[in-house]
Amino acid sequence: MTLCLCLAVAGVVAMRSSSESTPYSAHRVRLADVPRRAGAPAPGPDAALGSFVQDCGRNERGHHNTDNMVTSPGLVGGAHHTHDYVGNVSTHALSTDRSLVAAATTCTSGDRSAYFWPVLRRLDRKGEDRHAHGGGADGNTGEILTPTSVRVEFLGNPAGKVVALPRFLRMITGDPVAATTDDRRVRAQWSCSGFPDRITRDYPKCPSGSGPTRTLEFPGCWNGLHTDSPDHRAHMAFPAENGVCPANTFPVPRLRLTLAYDLPRGVPYAVDSFPEQRRHPKTDHALFVNAMSERQLARMARCVNEGRRCRAR
Repeated sequence: MTLCLCLAVAGVVAMRSSSESTPYSAHRVRLADVPRRAGAPAPGPDAALGSFVQDCGRNERGHHNTDNMVTSPGLVGGAHHTHDYVGNVSTHALSTDRSLVAAATTCTSGDRSAYFWPVLRRLDRKGEDRHAHGGGADGNTGEILTPTSVRVEFLGNPAGKVVALPRFLRMITGDPVAATTDDRRVRAQWSCSGFPDRITRDYPKCPSGSGPTRTLEFPGCWNGLHTDSPDHRAHMAFPAENGVCPANTFPVPRLRLTLAYDLPRGVPYAVDSFPEQRRHPKTDHALFVNAMSERQLARMARCVNEGRRCRAR
């Protein structure tokens, strides 16, 4: 009987050690230990303080693939992790500006843009990347979670008026290889529902009644010339804290995606990533391909500049 008890205890210890040694377990933090974020600086006299919200659903249809038409166009499975999509229902590796405009969309306004990000998975349930070679070969296992809400919002600039976004603009925010590089491009913002002023780069342990959230902020300054660049970043820039854009760039409506999830307290979760990134939370990122009409883009810029709160229709 003593032997059985020892074996049982050893088994529990082994399971606990295995769980605690997973790559993502070292990057979890209690929300109570996350400091409150400082308030935004006061806006200037010419600030554009409006907002423009799109209703594009929350990927209820389960549009998933391991493609990335921005960074790996034409390469099927080039992302090596699964993406969630809202907006354009046809987005995949072979998509083009022309194919996006011809496709349907989940956005009630008719916005055919592509909005996408790596999926979040619940780790206490089975599931694997069915798109990966061999199934789960990229190390992204667990049940894919459908967000309980996805907020697509374009914001103004606290320093001055914005110009309209160019049609077919491509953008990326965050760094999908942040675990093996420096933090220069990291934009991961994790929190828990009901606590928007507590932001962390780790996976938050949320209190009862609250689930994890992800906020993905895109750059809000454009060089006025190009809709893409070789590294998919150089044509865009982030403004300073006071909203001032770098030299030779212009403020544009700034895209913010806010994703919320419903998870019981204590349930482990992790974001999909490249295999060598080991699902590190600071690799969170998102992408955008603008397929709105010129009329929609002009209406958005006007709404933001006039300080109104608009909802696309």
